[in-house]
Amino acid sequence: MGTKSRGIFWIFIFSNLMLSTKCSSFMKNAKISTRIVQTRYGRLQGLVVPMDQHRYLKPIEVFLGVPYATPPVQSNRFSPTRTPSPWDGVRVSDKPGPVCPQKLPDITNETAALEKMPKGRLEYLKRLLPYLKNQSEDCLYLNIYAPAQGKPFRIFLYRSQSRRS
Repeated sequence: MGTKSRGIFWIFIFSNLMLSTKCSSFMKNAKISTRIVQTRYGRLQGLVVPMDQHRYLKPIEVFLGVPYATPPVQSNRFSPTRTPSPWDGVRVSDKPGPVCPQKLPDITNETAALEKMPKGRLEYLKRLLPYLKNQSEDCLYLNIYAPAQGKPFRIFLYRSQSRRS
């Protein structure tokens, strides 16, 4: 397995572990990290999450709600994204940002919902709904998961520039 394939494989495994573990139980033992990370836009302090339910996994550092672009609201609504404004001080990244607006299926009547979707999807939606309540057009945030101990890493985000003729 090549390096790129191996990386994709572990991202797939990790994301499935996160989805299969209830997020509230996953984050319940999280503690504010002592490490402060310098980014181009300011300093971040995240959470250290022990992987208690998975004994062979090492703790991870989680940075929730990290802005990666200016909010697409008001005059920015229909324009290309721009880099976020720098912030002063240390930004504690302990809460996810809002999710983008979306129409959620009505699952209040479980019998009617099961006519439209499989039981597994209904159960999955029930687990996700608390995290989808906070919706806003200002939704351009990242949740970053990294090894709690180890070498620094760099994330590259590809951003296409729309060209006008």
